[in-house]
Parts: sequence; structure tokens; C-alpha cells
Amino acid sequence: MVLANFRVIFAGKLLSWGNIGCRRLSAQPGLVELVQLNKIPDDLAKEVLKNFRIIPDFITKDEENDLLGELEPKLRRMRYQYDHWDDAIHGFRETEQMNWNPKNTVVLNRIKAEAFPGEASLLPHVHVLDLADNGWIKPHIDSVKFCGHTIAGVSLLSDSVMKLERETDGLAFIALLKRRSLYVMTDCVRYEFKHSILRNEDSYFGNLKVDKLRRISVICRNEPQEEIS
Repeated sequence: MVLANFRVIFAGKLLSWGNIGCRRLSAQPGLVELVQLNKIPDDLAKEVLKNFRIIPDFITKDEENDLLGELEPKLRRMRYQYDHWDDAIHGFRETEQMNWNPKNTVVLNRIKAEAFPGEASLLPHVHVLDLADNGWIKPHIDSVKFCGHTIAGVSLLSDSVMKLERETDGLAFIALLKRRSLYVMTDCVRYEFKHSILRNEDSYFGNLKVDKLRRISVICRNEPQEEIS
């Protein structure tokens, strides 16, 4: 069975509806907000929700400020780039960091415990991606050579809209990534769906216009799996 009704709910308010082959998917009402862009069979919808989670307000404002306080001195010395080695990102600067101050180490450990329960083979460096206010991430699947089955990121400074589209058949949905939320992408969503952060002119969650400002994501990954890489 495929549900055809399109409903967009944000902060408890119905923004739009219609019989246009779309629907809202939610594993935990109020926590995960996904809007289907085309008809997805129920079994696939359940698989998507199992492998893509959003946890709002995963960090506090103070924790966000602590992360920014440690990252900003390094980022300020870097220029925004408008090309990328695999053409995946526009308007960005990035770095990796292994050692963090004690406060931020606690936050990073909490991210790892949430996204990688019992996982021993985490990549030692945390990836930090700073998108300019006019920057965006183009549709791509992270190389299996560089990371494993799970990618988890905390969003700093701005809300944004992520689009995920399956390579094989174009099945797609969008997700609202709120400031200070954590997203966790695993298994079929990580390997089969291209993901992107929409540029501002395309940044809508249903009828809701989401203006992305400068956005920093702090991303943890596990090591590549030998049988895949």
C-alpha cells in the first residue's frame, strides 16, 4: 500500500496537504520530520525511518557555543572554497580534529554513544564542515573507502533542509535539520541514497521556506567495512 496524501507538519501546525503522491513520515512524532517527494512503498518507508534518525536539541546552546569557541580560531584562518575535489560541495571550508577540550570531548562522546552503540572502530578524527551562507552540498554518497555504515552529524548555527534520493529509482524525501539537532544516517540510507543540503533558493520543507545561514556540521563516522571498500 502507498499513501498518497501529502501533509507537512511543523511545530504541530499543518502547513499544507493534497493528493499529490507525497506524505509525512515520522518514526517518533515531533522528533523525525520527513516529507516524501514521491510514492514510497510502506516497507521502504519503514526501512528509511529505521536508518535515518533526527534528534532535535541534541546539544544545548551552551554546548553549541563551546564547540564554536574551539573551532572558530582554526576556521577563521581558512578561506571558503567554491570547488571541491569531487565536486560535492560549494562554498565551504573544512577540517578534521582528533583532540578536543574536556567540555567538548564530553559532547563528542555523547554523539558517539548515541550513533554508534557498542562500536569500537570509529574514525579517530571528527570531520568539521563549515558551509558559507551561500554554500550548499550537492547530491552525493560518501565514498565507502573513507567511512563505514554510519554517519552522524550535529548542526551548528543554522537550520537546513537535507534531500535524500535513491540512486537506482529516484525515490526521494526531504528532512528538516534544525540547529543543534543530530542526524544519524545508517546502512541502506547511507549506501543507497544520495544526500544533499539544499541551496537557499531551493530550501523548502513542504511550504516552509528555510533560509540556511552559515552552518557548521560536526560529523562522526566509523571505519570503512572491508567487504564493501
